[in-house]
Amino acid sequence: YEHGYGVPQNSSTAAYWYKKAADNGNAAAEYNLGHSYEYGQGVPQNYSTAAYWFEKAAAQGDAYAENNLGLAYYYGHGVPKDYSLAVYWLQKAAAQGEATAKRNLSIIQH
Repeated sequence: YEHGYGVPQNSSTAAYWYKKAADNGNAAAEYNLGHSYEYGQGVPQNYSTAAYWFEKAAAQGDAYAENNLGLAYYYGHGVPKDYSLAVYWLQKAAAQGEATAKRNLSIIQH
């Protein structure tokens, strides 16, 4: 539903299914639901809720969520600004080979 592959594109329906899977502990769904809240796609934009779902996915080792959680801490989106936590989560993602996290680390550490 998010991309409209084989079904009509519908961000609200995508968020509904992400939530069902996230509630069952699926890390990819937790990340995608966080992304939905971060950008207000199918749900009201809410940085705190986005950070909550990114943290749940990051706790399971999802590199994309680790990157986004690091950025949330860097910018103070939904969590208090915390440079140390930003670097911590970005380094975890970068250690898994997540290229965006590597780039983000190089930008914030200069």
